Amino acid sequence: MTFSKVLVANRGEIAWRVMRTAKATGYRTVAVYSDADKDAPHVAFADEAVRIGPPPVGESYLSIDCILEAAHKTGADAIHPGYGFLSENEAFATACVNAGLTFIGPPPAAIAAMGNKAAAKRRMIEAGVPCVPGYQGTDQSDANLETEARKIGLPVMVKAAAGGGGRGMRLVEHDGDLLEAIRTARTEAESAFGSGELILEKAVVDARHVEIQVFADAHGNVIHLGERDCSVQRRHQKVIEEAPSPAVDASLRDRMGTAAVAAARAIGYRGAGTVEFLLGADGAFYFLEMNTRLQVEHPVTEAITGLDLVEWQLRVARGEHLPLRQEQVTFTGHAIEVRLYAEDAYAGFLPQTGRIDVWRPATGPGVRIDHGMKDGLAISPYYDPMIAKVIAHGATREEARVRLVHALAETVVLGPTTNRHFLIRLLEHPDFAAGEATTSFLTKHEFPAPAISDAHWTAAASLLWQASAQKYPPSMRGWRNSNPEPTPIRLSAAGSERQMQVREPDPVEVPFHIDGNDILLDIGALTVRFTDKTYAPPETAAAGSDGKLRAPMDGRIVAIKVAAGDKVSRGQTLIVLEAMKIQHQLKAALDAKIEAISVQEGQQVSNRTVLVTMEPDAA
Repeated sequence: MTFSKVLVANRGEIAWRVMRTAKATGYRTVAVYSDADKDAPHVAFADEAVRIGPPPVGESYLSIDCILEAAHKTGADAIHPGYGFLSENEAFATACVNAGLTFIGPPPAAIAAMGNKAAAKRRMIEAGVPCVPGYQGTDQSDANLETEARKIGLPVMVKAAAGGGGRGMRLVEHDGDLLEAIRTARTEAESAFGSGELILEKAVVDARHVEIQVFADAHGNVIHLGERDCSVQRRHQKVIEEAPSPAVDASLRDRMGTAAVAAARAIGYRGAGTVEFLLGADGAFYFLEMNTRLQVEHPVTEAITGLDLVEWQLRVARGEHLPLRQEQVTFTGHAIEVRLYAEDAYAGFLPQTGRIDVWRPATGPGVRIDHGMKDGLAISPYYDPMIAKVIAHGATREEARVRLVHALAETVVLGPTTNRHFLIRLLEHPDFAAGEATTSFLTKHEFPAPAISDAHWTAAASLLWQASAQKYPPSMRGWRNSNPEPTPIRLSAAGSERQMQVREPDPVEVPFHIDGNDILLDIGALTVRFTDKTYAPPETAAAGSDGKLRAPMDGRIVAIKVAAGDKVSRGQTLIVLEAMKIQHQLKAALDAKIEAISVQEGQQVSNRTVLVTMEPDAA
């Protein structure tokens, strides 16, 4: 099958990455974009670009009709779905085929076979692939799921049958939490995937998450390209990925690879796919799911194999045989990838939104940064807040780890809070450095928020002084009609405030950006936002003492758990807010009586919107 113009039905870094290979291979490219992405780099990079709707995904990136219309309008004859959005949607793949387009992905039947975790698990059991004990039946009542969970034995995982990425997933360790976990997982799954069907699995404690990259062509050839270790996760979403796994030797790799190839063969697979396993401390491994698409973490596999997986996808889509046989696949060195997110890792991984003021990705030997970012581009509340994937390759794992730490330290990203400092701490932790991290890594170890150093406070005050001094001629800077006196500058950051005294300082060499009364600066990979309050009236009330629950980010109200007049206890869930595909339980910070609810279910709210007003309970 031949094609000449590839439309990438995605956005951001993956759209840009796919188009780079497509162009290098001789294809013309088409980008699609929502109004929120009209200035994104992937749009400018494409040969053509088509607007497909407003920011909400249901009206743009998830609209099959809009994407097919964009293909028709531009004459694109092939569609690459990237990952996320419609990449594992059987209806989309079928619609592409019915429209006479080449779908650069697996056959619709293969997507359907693995698109539902319950059906996929039943099929894998039939194919002899080892699976985690659990329940994947059709009786989806809350009562039956509770009963089945108790039969399996706690701890148990509650999972959305129709999706992945940590959405609609809950770990239950205590019997009293079962019902709430089932209900919240179901509502989150319905919102994210349009299906509330759940499965239950025995939680394999202190396991590793190891996945096998498989590739298949239309001629019956199926091979694997080794494994990736994705054990370091938060909210069941991957944070660090590496290849090869520190826990897998050649014998285990062969056994896991054989099982993954069997899984792909069992569903008549074609193209790039990933078979995910839990690897126990005893060396036993269990099938979790198969992702019928290219993975976020595919660059680490590319680094150790020297292959371009998107090029392979294009080859397979046009009917070619796989370029290599299994015995020809070789691995060189070690690669590690981290996901750089706009999120506050020290505040429950709270997603962040806002404009990226300064973006300077690191460069250097063995360093690769996949991104779709530029100065002035905003992190939108409508999409996943990933900024970039930072990858390092080295001759050894230690060389790759050190290179990655250095690359993160050298990357400058000023704007919303990011997890960059947190990622460096993870990479430098002794357990990770020793290759011993499991899926419980982030629950075993605490990473408290770092203190803002004196150097940060001093640099912020000095830079603000210098910025103010630039408004005056050199002869007038710091002038007094008596001996020079220090200039008072009052700063606040992260709930703290300091009165600084600044004389004409030496030049300060740090990455920084001044935005109105705010200054962002980066010292030691810790970026801090300071606010100049020199001329602001002093605050008299402590944060949160006004009895108001505010939205911690932009999002949509999906559930209101209380009513006016209710008495609530500290820690009780009041509001469920969905932001960036995750549902967040917003809880009472004190014992109180609800005075008023200021929002409605289904309402979109912006950051800091007052949701609930409370009166402290004096009883």
